[in-house]
Amino acid sequence: MSKAQVSKMGLGTFIGLTMALCATVRSIPTLSAVGWTLIFYTIFAVLFFAGPISMISGELSTMLPQEGGPQLWIKTALGSKWGFVVAWLLWVQMFPGMVMVASTLGPLLGNTFGNAALGNNHYFVLGCILVIYWIITLLNLKFDMAKVGGNIGVWLGVYIPVVIMFVLGILAFFKVGLVSNGYLGDFSWSKALPDLQHSDSLKYLAGITFIFVGIEMSSVYMPRLKDATKNYTKGVFIALIGLVLLNVINALFVANVVPEGTMELANITQPVLIYCDILGLPTIIGNIFSFMVFIGVLLQLSAWVTGPSKTIIQVAREGFLPPKFGFHKENEYGVSRNVVLTQSVVISLFALLYGVMDDVSAVFLTLTNATTVIYCIVYLLIAISLVKMRTSHPELPRPYRIGKKGNGFAWLVSCMLMLAIIAVVVSTLGTSTLADALLVAVIAIVMFVIPLIINRVKKTTWLTDVEADLKE
Repeated sequence: MSKAQVSKMGLGTFIGLTMALCATVRSIPTLSAVGWTLIFYTIFAVLFFAGPISMISGELSTMLPQEGGPQLWIKTALGSKWGFVVAWLLWVQMFPGMVMVASTLGPLLGNTFGNAALGNNHYFVLGCILVIYWIITLLNLKFDMAKVGGNIGVWLGVYIPVVIMFVLGILAFFKVGLVSNGYLGDFSWSKALPDLQHSDSLKYLAGITFIFVGIEMSSVYMPRLKDATKNYTKGVFIALIGLVLLNVINALFVANVVPEGTMELANITQPVLIYCDILGLPTIIGNIFSFMVFIGVLLQLSAWVTGPSKTIIQVAREGFLPPKFGFHKENEYGVSRNVVLTQSVVISLFALLYGVMDDVSAVFLTLTNATTVIYCIVYLLIAISLVKMRTSHPELPRPYRIGKKGNGFAWLVSCMLMLAIIAVVVSTLGTSTLADALLVAVIAIVMFVIPLIINRVKKTTWLTDVEADLKE
């Protein structure tokens, strides 16, 4: 058997890897908070967001199979300036995103020791983020943490907790049925559709869409996928169905038992403790669950400390950033000390939101919205790149192509993604308080404008200085 044949992956493996990119338990409370409307929002997110971005990424990645991903696609279609902007955005989206993920550590730690109230203390959550994230950062600078616990983190932080929640949820449902004072209550079609007159649930749309952010990375597996032109779309949509079932079923069980108005978005252990109370099980199950997810989140955070920084190291080596930043330098583990320390300082500044805002769930939602809006800019540029490449580079081979003939279907898919992006941004900003909307808008605008300013003042000597430094 040839090496090429050995390296090819089957459809089942591809589906599993694609699901692993987006699988999480952290989004379940956000999904549950909209009650029956979660079904409509999830269908919208799949049809208009996750599906289109997967198809667009499939075409662009097979057309440009070299390493680089979204940065390469946009650089080829729109020029090096926009390639740099995307590399920057893919890095900075982790600032609010990492704080949002790390903010679950406080509630998890509090529940591990049987003190749920501690996890709702915004100062305790802030302290956990700062102390734990800086410990993880320093460990990544001293050791090859990329080899430690990546797969273990997914199992402890995602797969096992999802199964535990599902089993407890279905047992609780069979015991109590539909609970009248929960987020679900009795079903009616009016509850299943968004109430535009009372658009409070729309503020959760960004968080629900965020479940599928990162699905485009599945395109990196296409060169190894057997019969990719046929299996890619099939595999992605099967994975999406799996993710929907995994999230929606768990979210429905959670929405059923959590009393309306009490959902704690950053506390995934809350429904587990309610399940234990319904089933008469010891609360130590909740303690063990919390500790397991706590370790899983730690390991996942550690893997993400260095992952997104790779794009910014690459653009620094291409001369887009001042050499004095030192972002182009790596240690023996392939980690840029200056990049990692810079992102840790900025993440710490974002974490201070937990010091000035006492509602842990409100801060969690604000950070989720900010991360999603920044990512939406990247997706908007990817959609534009697909359309541009159809006209500027029609000669390039497209092993996977959206539509067999013409560009009409490609335009339709791109427009669907753009529509979803507009809906997410408008609903996020339009349903938040003025202060939160301004905060999310300012974060997104500042993060978008900074690389344009850097590109404007860029000097040709930056590249030559970096190259000279790397030769030493």
